[in-house]
Formats: sequence, structure tokens, C-alpha cells
Amino acid sequence: MSLLELHPESPDAHEIPSGDDYTKGSSPIVVATIAAVVALVIAITIFVLMVRKPPVAAGTITGVYTHITHTLGSQTDANGEATPAQSYDQVLVLTNVTLRNQSDKPIILRDMVTNVTLPDGPRSSYVAGPSDYDRVFLAYPELAKLKTQTISRETMLQPGQQIEGMFVSAFHANGEEWAAHTDLSVTLHFQYHPDLVLTPGAPPAAI
Repeated sequence: MSLLELHPESPDAHEIPSGDDYTKGSSPIVVATIAAVVALVIAITIFVLMVRKPPVAAGTITGVYTHITHTLGSQTDANGEATPAQSYDQVLVLTNVTLRNQSDKPIILRDMVTNVTLPDGPRSSYVAGPSDYDRVFLAYPELAKLKTQTISRETMLQPGQQIEGMFVSAFHANGEEWAAHTDLSVTLHFQYHPDLVLTPGAPPAAI
């Protein structure tokens, strides 16, 4: 038997690969995989930034004023018969808003709602139309100094156009209930576009 012949059962008959042999060549694959993932993330980020569009509208509440009223209801019914007088407290909320169309197409303002949370829970009030808006200042001349142009429903804003105006809403609440209010905001509803919610940067000023 030759001294160079190895028995099959001998450990030297088959070379057992070391741990280094198993991992040899794997590092370039790992590096290439990481590089591909990073490149993919960068490409996706660039794509999102390129196609992402800002909201069609932007706005700011530039001032909010409140006026607490005590209203006496009619003392006659539909037939002209005398009825007990009814009274109720009401809070008028006058909100100055700046609104801008930042899209490349006209947008239509469908409606506006003032929202507030009172002690009995959340409430919302649609804003007054142009005729009711004018009546507010006739009924309460002490508010006349605040009157400015109102923004009406169905207003169309052209691309890049900015408008300013006032909304008036009313809530049945007394002074104590209103003093405990939270979460005042205005929701603007647009045709075919998401709503825009604006919140004031300062508490309302009582008038």
C-alpha cells in the first residue's frame, strides 16, 4: 500500500471547509444588496416629491370675535294670538378668513361651518348667507365696526387667487357655557376636493 493513499475513513480523505470558506464571497453580495436598497429608497423619495401636490386650498383665520346676545322671541303665534314670551341666549361668532387657491385649476367653495365644543359636547353651525350677514349688523349696530365683505357659498377661486372675508355663525349658549368652550375651528367644504379645516391662532375677542 502506498504511503500516499488515504483511507476513506481518514479525516484527511475529505477536506472539511473552514468557516472562512463558507463566508468567502458573501460580502460583495451583501454590499450590493444594501446599495440596491438605498438606491431604490432614494428613487422612491424623488418620485414622491416630484408627483406630490399641495392641497388645492390654503387659508388662515386672521381674527375671531364673539358677541353674546339675549333674544326675546315673538309674543304672537301664526294666528296673531298672544303667546308667552320666550327668550334665549345666543353667541354670534364672527370669523375673518384669508383663503387662497394654490392649484392650477378653479375651485368652488360649497359651504362653510363653524365648529366648537361646549360643555354638552361638539356643535357645528353653518355660516350665515349674505342677506342674513347684513341683518346681523343691522340688528346689532355695536358690531358695525367689524363689518367687512363676506365670503359666499359657491364662490369660485381662480388659480392663484386669494380672497378675504368674514363668516358669521350662531350658537345657542349663554355666557357661562361659552366661556367653557374648546376646539374652535372652521371647516371649508370644496366641490370635488377635500375639506380644509382652519383653527385660530388666538382666543376669540369678546365684543
